[in-house]
Order: sequence, then C-alpha cells, then structure tokens
Amino acid sequence: MKKHYLIATTLAVAGMAQAHAGALDQGNLSITGFGTLGVAKLDTDDVQFVRYNQAVGVRKTPRIGLDSNLGLQAGYQFSDALSGTAQVLTRKSTSPEFTTDLTWAFLKLKVNDEVTVRAGRIGLPAFTITDYQNVGYANTMMRPPIEMYGQVPIENIDGADLTYQHALGDTILTAQGFAGVSRGKLFVTVAAKYRAPTYGLALTAERGPVTLRFAHLNASLTNHEIGPLNGLVSSLNGAGFPQLARDFELVDKHVAFTEVGLNLDWNNIVVQTEYAQRRPQSTVYIPGTNTWYLMAGYRLGKVLPYYAHADYRSTGTNISVPAALGKVPPLAAAVTGFLSPSEQSSNLFGVRWDFAQSVALKVQVDRVHPRKKTGGLSSPKPGATIGDVTVIGASLDFVF
Repeated sequence: MKKHYLIATTLAVAGMAQAHAGALDQGNLSITGFGTLGVAKLDTDDVQFVRYNQAVGVRKTPRIGLDSNLGLQAGYQFSDALSGTAQVLTRKSTSPEFTTDLTWAFLKLKVNDEVTVRAGRIGLPAFTITDYQNVGYANTMMRPPIEMYGQVPIENIDGADLTYQHALGDTILTAQGFAGVSRGKLFVTVAAKYRAPTYGLALTAERGPVTLRFAHLNASLTNHEIGPLNGLVSSLNGAGFPQLARDFELVDKHVAFTEVGLNLDWNNIVVQTEYAQRRPQSTVYIPGTNTWYLMAGYRLGKVLPYYAHADYRSTGTNISVPAALGKVPPLAAAVTGFLSPSEQSSNLFGVRWDFAQSVALKVQVDRVHPRKKTGGLSSPKPGATIGDVTVIGASLDFVF
C-alpha cells in the first residue's frame, strides 16, 4: 500500500508542478519524469533472478518489483551560464521494499560553448547508457544486460566533473573527467554501507548515426558491514592466518574498470554493444572479469524486434591461499566458496512497440545460462540443481 501511495503522490505532484512551473518562475523551472511499470517471472522457484545491486528479484510467481521504477527530475536555469538539476528515483534496490533515493543533485556552470563544469551528486559515466540507464523509455531493451551492468553497481558520486566538447567537421568529440566519492549501499548477501573514492575519464565521438565511447575509472572500495565476510576474516585471524585475513578485509581495495562501446541507429537498423574489463588493483577477493554484449534490432514502423547476447567470464582473484589452510577443512571450504568465480551468458529476445506518444510497450524473454556456480542468479534453494532458466517480462515505459 505504501508503494502505491508513493507512486500516486509523486505523479500528482509532478503534474501540478509542471502545470504551474511557468506561472511561478517565468519558465526557468522545468519538471519532467519517467517510469516503468513492469512485470516478470522465472520458469522455476529453485533460484532468483535479480538486477544489479537488487536484494529481491523474481521466481516463478509474477512480480512487479524487478523492473518497475518512477523518476522525477527538476531543473532550474539561474542564468545563461548557471543551472541546477535534481533527480529522485523510486524502485526496489538494496531493500525488499520500494525506496526513494536522490540520484542526481548538481549545479552546472557553462564556462563557454565548449566547456562545462558540474558539482554535486552526478551520475558515474561507467557505461554507454549511464545518463539514461534507469529510463526505460530511452532504452531499446527492457533492461540493460545484467552481465555488463552488474560489474559496477555504483551509479553516482558526490564530486565534480569537467566536460569539453568540440566539433571537428561532422564529428562531435567529448571528453569528460570526473572525481568524487560514492556512498550508499551495496547488496552482497546483505545490504551493506560502502564508501568509494572514484575518479576517471570518458571519451565520446559522435558522427551521424554512430557513437563510439571509451571510459576508464578507478575506485577504492571500503565496506565494513558484510557479515559473512567479517565472520570469515575473524575466523582466519583466530586460526593463525593474519595475512589472508587482511587480504579478505574490504578496506581501501582498489579496482579499475575499462569500457568501450558503440551505438548505431541508421535507417531502420539499431545496434548497441559494449565490452568491459574489471581488474582488481589490490589484493582482494573481488574477481577480475571480461564482459560483453551485442544487441541488434530492426525497426518496422512503430515496432522494433531485437536480439541480444551477453556474456561475462572471470579472470580470477589475486589472493594467494597458503597450503597450510588445507589443514583446516571447514575454513578452507569457506575461503574456496568466496574465491570461486561466477560466470554467465544470456540470450535475449524482445520487441518494443511505440504505440502512443511518449509511451512504449516491451516484451522480453531472457534465456540465462549460469556457466559457473549460479552465475548472476541468487538465493538458490538448498539441494537444487541450477541449469538454464527463462525470464519472461513485459513493461510499459513512459516519460512525462
């Protein structure tokens, strides 16, 4: 009941604010919104399908919490050079219930026609669709591939960025440098608070229907609240393995992430692809990964059928386990469990229908293949044998 009341209230406030914005401030205030009403189910109860950084997903019973969200964004133009933007987003993330978070809140200064500076809470430009990954209507697919977007669950930083944009003939070149600190919660068996100083660079080249992109970031992750991990660290110290315990402690552990992407929207052909590498720079149990996906579709009037394949593989961790740990079998098994990598691939089949202005209906079927362990799937039932699973979903995406 609370979530329904919250959604209804947000929509009502957005409508009233949009209607009166011009009268109140001579047109300097703009209020927009977006949302997705989605339902999805799995073909089994033996395991759970979740999106990145999500506590609760779906099993065999259809649920609306996997993909549904509601966002509201307000912008204010203080002068020709200075503006401000704030965005709130309601969804199911690290909590089993719908919660509302402040995802953006920044001031933007236009230094000149080519240089802008933003300061505040800004989106982390790790991926090709960072600026609109939560806006279902702006995406072809019903949901971004979890194989890719689960590699960096951090979405924003409190800090600043500087963007330089220059036209070179028919090509628009953009360079964005950013630095700040990400704070919030990550779901790793439990929801745990984290802190991650982060910095990096994103480069984009746009020419006609083609966009090429490169991004690199470094993050230093600290998280003291993962109960199972803390228990393992305590046991390792107690058993006389202090170095291994320090290796497992999630304190100032550096991780690098590099991504390249391509978007093509030419005539009726739509293509989107990304390749990424995550590499630990400190001794940490978080594995390195190689990840990619390719989506291709063909527009038939207002209908766009598409297919995508996504894949992630582990390059392992850089923790060295001493041979003496084998003399403590229960502890060795626990360490092996933490260090054993997950791998997964998926085939996605879907169709998008833009049947009304600013509204799109999508239907998507994911065939998920957990190659090692349970892949990106979670909460397996004890004794269950996890093989390929099928996710069926439909969504109504809209902007207002």
